[in-house]
Amino acid sequence: MTMDIELLVVSDCPNEAAAAALIATAVADTGVRATITRTTIVSEDQAQQRGFIGSPTILLDGVDPFAVPAAAVGLACRLYSTPNGLAGVPGLRDLRQALKRVAAG
Repeated sequence: MTMDIELLVVSDCPNEAAAAALIATAVADTGVRATITRTTIVSEDQAQQRGFIGSPTILLDGVDPFAVPAAAVGLACRLYSTPNGLAGVPGLRDLRQALKRVAAG
C-alpha cells in the first residue's frame, strides 16, 4: 500500500526545501512506499478549508501527525518542538516514527 504524503506550504516559505528534504530522507530511511505532493496554500479561505496551521505542514494520508490542539488556522510560518528546541521542520526521528505508525495502520 502506498502512503499519500502532502507537503503544505505558503509561497516563499523559508523551510519548504528543508521540509521536502526531510520527507525524502524519512521515506528512504523507513522504506515506506509513498506518493509525495506539494501544495501551496494561497488564501485564508484555502487555509480554513484545509485546516492549515502553518508552513510547512506535512500530512500523512491526510492527517497531520504533529497537530497541535486549538492551533490557529491561517497563512503563517509553523514551528515544531524538537529535541534541540523549536525548529522550522519536525525532527527526523519524529517524522520516521510517524511514517512507521501510519504505515502500520
